[in-house]
Amino acid sequence: MRMRPTLSWTPPGDLPPGTTDLEPVVDALGRGGVLVLSGAGLSTESGIPDYRGEGGSLSRHTPMTYQDFTADALARRRYWARSHLGWRTFGRARPNAGHRAVAAFGEHGLLSGVITQNVDGLHQAAGSEGVVDLHGSLDRVVCLSCGDVSRRRDLARRLEQANPGFAPVAAGINPDGDADLTDEQVGDFRVVPCTVCGGVLKPDVVFFGEAVPPPRVEHCRRLVREAASLLVLGSSLTVMSGLRFVRQAAGAGKPVLIVNQDPTRGDGHALARVALPLGSALTTVAGRLNVPVAPGTAEAG
Repeated sequence: MRMRPTLSWTPPGDLPPGTTDLEPVVDALGRGGVLVLSGAGLSTESGIPDYRGEGGSLSRHTPMTYQDFTADALARRRYWARSHLGWRTFGRARPNAGHRAVAAFGEHGLLSGVITQNVDGLHQAAGSEGVVDLHGSLDRVVCLSCGDVSRRRDLARRLEQANPGFAPVAAGINPDGDADLTDEQVGDFRVVPCTVCGGVLKPDVVFFGEAVPPPRVEHCRRLVREAASLLVLGSSLTVMSGLRFVRQAAGAGKPVLIVNQDPTRGDGHALARVALPLGSALTTVAGRLNVPVAPGTAEAG
């Protein structure tokens, strides 16, 4: 029997309580050399739900696993039908105040880097440079046979042509860009192959149950080694892909600060967890540091 990846975590009763005091975050950013590690909670204000917060998508949706995607053609058809529909909404999301604040911190030389667990590209859209997409990006597609990498917009065009009139109404959109559709709504959706070799296409993201490429992990570990402190934004740190960097930083004696409304699996390693909404919290921090944050446009498509 295949093992399912860890999708949930129950907080123990001995975690330190959250705070609303932003001064530790202000102090860390004021000293510079801060490495940001962001999660799905940073994008909720852009209209993309997170996995585990209040109303998170895991309450109604089990994400596609790498094992199911590669082993089952029907699972791939369901995934691509849902993802094709989700991409239309997902691709219209705009950076929110939290993304813009992170970009402003970077522009003013306060950050040593940004690692994101998100696949939405909103950090880059806000102007952050050198972002490490830990789990990949939905705007790219990779062939599992020949390794060719292509643009998601090109695949979307091909899927539109192969499935004229496909426009079901989704019950919701998830952090991985997957829309909630029933099997009846998926119907006989047609999947298209790689244009180079005819192989199976997969979004260039790390599915649940799939390992982050080792060179990418080592690059992130180097960023942690070089940082003065680690600032976690909007991640429950449930999965090891992000938690390992918190443990590494704490083990090296570097301050770890977390801004997340709910308890996280990394709270025991943190100097503090600030339980405030990210957009307003980071905007407040920027104001105290006299760092101007670019104004935003409509933040959810």
